Amino acid sequence: MRTPHSALRSARRSARPVRLLAGTLLAASLALAGCSSAGDRGGDSAKSAAGAEARQPGAADQGAGAKPTRRAPRLAPSAIIRTASLTVEVKDTAKALTQARTTAESAGGYVGEESTSRDSDGHERTRVVLRVPTARYDEVLAGLQGTGRLLERTAKAVDVTDQVVDVDSRIKSQRASVNRIRTLMDRATKLGDVVTLEGELSSREADLESLLAQQASLKDRTSLATITLSLSEKPVHKAAQDDTPGFVDALSGGWHVFVTMLLWIALALGAALPFVALAALLTLLWLRVVRPRRSRGGEASPTTTAPGPLPQARPVPDSAREGDRD
Repeated sequence: MRTPHSALRSARRSARPVRLLAGTLLAASLALAGCSSAGDRGGDSAKSAAGAEARQPGAADQGAGAKPTRRAPRLAPSAIIRTASLTVEVKDTAKALTQARTTAESAGGYVGEESTSRDSDGHERTRVVLRVPTARYDEVLAGLQGTGRLLERTAKAVDVTDQVVDVDSRIKSQRASVNRIRTLMDRATKLGDVVTLEGELSSREADLESLLAQQASLKDRTSLATITLSLSEKPVHKAAQDDTPGFVDALSGGWHVFVTMLLWIALALGAALPFVALAALLTLLWLRVVRPRRSRGGEASPTTTAPGPLPQARPVPDSAREGDRD
């Protein structure tokens, strides 16, 4: 008869081969699953690589030695205000002005302002403001410098791209706001709402017109450059032999000095004439009025003189005294 202990031992012995077999089957199944997943990953990677290669049409060409084609990034057009100032010395101002006007008009520009003056020596000086397209700015500037001898040049460029973009964006928003107010006015039924919306519409339309004016000004200044040209006549120098003064030059210089001296004397007399006239008037008043009155006043009231000292008695001599005694 088997005891319980012996039965338990026999059960444990029979369970060991079963466990071993189950572990072996589990390990084999895990190995097969890892191989299949690795194969799937390799196939997926190959498919992705093939798809990426198919998406790059120039990949095969690059492998064959062809250069890759790259597109340059599109940049926003810049808005630049260009201004310049030139001072040129010329022999003939009128001729140089005509040449400058022709240069500007040939480039598609125009003359904005012009003024001409003449100095004390008779030399003309002309100032003209030219507006030319920005694309022809450098060409026109070089042509204007060739009209004579360049004395002074200044140039300035200001980038206002941000300002242009900001104004354009504000105009777009303001137009949308005006359209919304108009839509609300069409839907309004009360008179008070209509009046309020009309006032708001007028205010927003005024803001829109101001922004449009700024946009037009920026467009004008960025599309057309401003060049200020100053033309002055070249002074005529005398020949070397004429520099030595002669008798006629000395006579002319002496006469000029004499006339200048007379002019200064006349100016001095003219400046002193009011004072001389005033002094003469005061002297005349003194002689005709004040002095005669003082003379008549002295005759009417004579001055009294103080009495002098009394005469003193002379001493009697001694001889006379003795004769009186006798």
